[in-house]
Amino acid sequence: MDFFNVLTGPELLELTESHLPEHRERLYPPTVPLSRFVRPARAADPSCQRAVNAWAASRAAEGLSPQSVRTGGYCRARSRLPLSMGQSLACESGRLLSARALSGWRWRARHVKLLDGTGISMPDTPSNQAAFPQPACQALGVGFPLARLCTVHCLASGAVLAAAVGPFRGTGHSELDLSRTLLAAFSPADVLLADALYANYWFIADLLAAGVDVVLRQHGSRVTDFRRGQRLGQRDHVVLWEKPRSAPAWMSHERYHAYPPQLRLREAQVGGRIIVTSLLDAGETPKPVLGELYQKRWHIELDLRCIKTTLGMEVLRCLSPQMAEKELWIHLLAYNLIRLLMAQAAAGHATAPRALSFKHTVQLWSEFTSRAVLSAADPTGALETLFRLIAQLPAGHRPHRSEPRARKRRPKSFPWLKVPRPVARQRPAHLPNWLRAK
Repeated sequence: MDFFNVLTGPELLELTESHLPEHRERLYPPTVPLSRFVRPARAADPSCQRAVNAWAASRAAEGLSPQSVRTGGYCRARSRLPLSMGQSLACESGRLLSARALSGWRWRARHVKLLDGTGISMPDTPSNQAAFPQPACQALGVGFPLARLCTVHCLASGAVLAAAVGPFRGTGHSELDLSRTLLAAFSPADVLLADALYANYWFIADLLAAGVDVVLRQHGSRVTDFRRGQRLGQRDHVVLWEKPRSAPAWMSHERYHAYPPQLRLREAQVGGRIIVTSLLDAGETPKPVLGELYQKRWHIELDLRCIKTTLGMEVLRCLSPQMAEKELWIHLLAYNLIRLLMAQAAAGHATAPRALSFKHTVQLWSEFTSRAVLSAADPTGALETLFRLIAQLPAGHRPHRSEPRARKRRPKSFPWLKVPRPVARQRPAHLPNWLRAK
């Protein structure tokens, strides 16, 4: 498989073998559905039928016996893949890529990690609705199941280091609740870069206890008074955050008393926003440097757009919650493998992975694999050509870009479905006359 031969090293191959379920040699051994599962994540047509047809064509090209092109065997083989395989491969590939990032790609030789959350829609099936309920603001049976995804990204390489998945609503499933499960992805001397949601006393205290520095935007509910605290410069000071007087509902009494009574943090106004950070030395980290670093937080928004839009994860396709979660982790694995290609191209051509185009890389890789260029007589030369082409087209540099969040092209003038579909089938009277006549 080109997927295994080109994009994985010995560490990932060993990890893959350790998660393979017991199996016998058949038309779809576990490595085949895993490989085919990754391919649709970066294909225009991600259907199971296309994956089966591609595997049939691959067997025919290798002179193997013909096979059935029905999707049943492939879908059953895919369902036998353990969820832990996708999770482990996605996280380990990201960890290895981040650990081997060149020092020039890092911020002052330190690992900066980005954290944010997003929503993922999926097909409206009873099992998906039970595991991932639709938003409460939508009428019953009208909305779609919605999952919440929180991810930790490496700023230097763009790789996903860890992720947590849960329902979008319900007690204990907020973005902060899910993010607390990802604290193990941070190491001492790391720097967390996140938005105002994470400027939370308990979350910051957990990170500081682990030796992690933070650079966050001030939460809107907190009042910043630059007349107080230790003045470092104009609209720049060090203050003490007092521990809240009562514990939140999720925290035990013992854990509440284990937290420090105060946090010593720096607040600085840069470019119209107030930055909260544990980098207290204004001489070592002046305000312009803080502002420049915080602007890089936008990279995680672009990374999530690459995963959801470019790789097609905005709406999952699997009909059960177990398979939907597998599909989600396979998308994250595919994303990390593309980031690995970008890092290899950047390392060989004196640039940074963040300076390269993700979609350009996906398009090139798809064309090279579809034409079996990497399986030719000179695969090393083909790889060098691929890396050179990836590095040839840098991503656009658009600082302070602002676009209206509006759509110019009008949708079709069909009415909105505002009742469950089975009800609409039985009661066509609510439809317009021109549509009812059809």
